[in-house]
Amino acid sequence: MIVEEMTMGEFEAGLARTRTILIPFGSVEEHGYHLPLSTDTIQAYEVGKKASRLVPLFVAPPIHYGSCRSTSCHPGTISITTATLKALLKDIVRSLYRQGLRNVIVLTGHAGGSHRMALQDAGEELLPELGELKIAVVTEYELASKEGREIVETEGDAHAGEIETSRIIHTHPHLVKGTGVREFPNLPVGILVRNKRKYWPGGVWGDPTRASAEKGRQIEELVVERIVRLVRELEAFEE
Repeated sequence: MIVEEMTMGEFEAGLARTRTILIPFGSVEEHGYHLPLSTDTIQAYEVGKKASRLVPLFVAPPIHYGSCRSTSCHPGTISITTATLKALLKDIVRSLYRQGLRNVIVLTGHAGGSHRMALQDAGEELLPELGELKIAVVTEYELASKEGREIVETEGDAHAGEIETSRIIHTHPHLVKGTGVREFPNLPVGILVRNKRKYWPGGVWGDPTRASAEKGRQIEELVVERIVRLVRELEAFEE
C-alpha cells in the first residue's frame, strides 16, 4: 500500500489489514559521475514497494534528504543536520502513531554513520514516549552487502560501486551515465579534514565496472525477502 497514491478511504481500509509501515529514507548525494544523486532514495523506496506486494505493509513517501558528511564537498550533495533528521523522523512517527500505525520500519538507503545514528537515536527516544510503538532502523547497504555477499565480487564495496551501480542498472537503467571508475577514498585515519574531495575525488567507494543488471536483480530480491522477514519479526516481537 503506497501511501502517496492512496485515498483517505483506502488508508482507513488499510489499517484493518496492517498497522505496519515502512519509511524510506534516502539522500541527495553524489554517487560518482555515473549514478543519480537520488540513488539512495531510489533503492530504499523500490525495496519497500516490492515488499508491500508480498506482505500487508504501508509504504510512506520517501524522505529525500539526509545527513551527508563524507560527500559534503562533492557537487550535488545537499545535506541536512542530524538534529533536523532526528526531529523529522520523530514528527513523522508521532503523526503515524496518531493515525493508528504501531510498527515502524525505518529503511535508509543512505548509510552514513552520523545519519544512521541520528535515526537510531530518534527511535530510541520515541520508545518511552509512545507506549505501543515497535520500531526498527536498518540500512539498505547493510542488508545488500550481507545478503548479497556471494554475488558481490568487490571487497569493501560501499558507495556508487558494484552493489549500487548494479541496483540502479536493474531498476532505473536510463539514469545510469556510463560505467563509472573503480576508486577507494584515501581519507586520513582519525583526522578530520575540511576538503574531503581532495582525498576522494571521484566519489566512488568500490568498483562499478563489475556491476550488472543481473547482479542488481539478485541483490534486490534478497533485500526484499529480508524486509518481508523483518516485517513479520517486528509484528511478532514482544519484550
